[in-house]
Amino acid sequence: MQRAIIRVSGPDASGFLQGLVTNDLRALPQAGILYAALLSPQGKYLADFFLVADGEDILIDVAESLAEDVLRRLSLYKLRSAVTVMREELPVSRGTGPTPEGALVDPRHPTLGWRLYGVALPEDGTDWAALRVAYCIPETGIELIPDETFILEAGLDRLNGVDFRKGCYVGQEVTARMHHKTELRKGFVTVDISGPAEQGAEILAGGKPAGQVFTRSGDRAIAYLRFDRAGDAMMAGEAKVIWHPAREAG
Repeated sequence: MQRAIIRVSGPDASGFLQGLVTNDLRALPQAGILYAALLSPQGKYLADFFLVADGEDILIDVAESLAEDVLRRLSLYKLRSAVTVMREELPVSRGTGPTPEGALVDPRHPTLGWRLYGVALPEDGTDWAALRVAYCIPETGIELIPDETFILEAGLDRLNGVDFRKGCYVGQEVTARMHHKTELRKGFVTVDISGPAEQGAEILAGGKPAGQVFTRSGDRAIAYLRFDRAGDAMMAGEAKVIWHPAREAG
């Protein structure tokens, strides 16, 4: 897990981020940690991260691969805001065992355990891929692709990463329109899969493209599906793919 920390400090820190990210910073002082995303003006995913309260400052815990782009974008947006945005060397640990002192519960899903800042602990052996597949948790750089992914198709609202009442932020109009549709036509789901199929394999239904395989763990995988084409006879190469929408709804 390669993570980077960006510190946002200054009297305008919370208000500055409030106008940019998908979650409501007003909840951060009490929660201690929030999950959120930064979007393009067209409503497409640019980065997802954790926002962590650190006194008057806010830490952004983001994948190392996205850190420089997030830092650049924040620096461009700050204009005359009284904020300082800078990278900081700070270890990040996570686990699903007993919660260490000072750790924060992962806000996305209870099974994802805790996150601890400032202390480097060894990995506890958690099978993170299996957990992500079981609960359809998208991952930066795998399911979540900058300038391609729509966060509602990726389920970030289900993972407590979007607040629809907070007001304006970059990309909010597109996200709100998608939210108020009757239903999404495409999105990530957990499927059963039997047979050989690599990450990226195309899923066909009746010979027509119906989706793609992403993270796989054993006989289950996260898949991106077109719901209007998903059916009982889906194949990814030689692998049979079965989606149980009723199981996910329950």
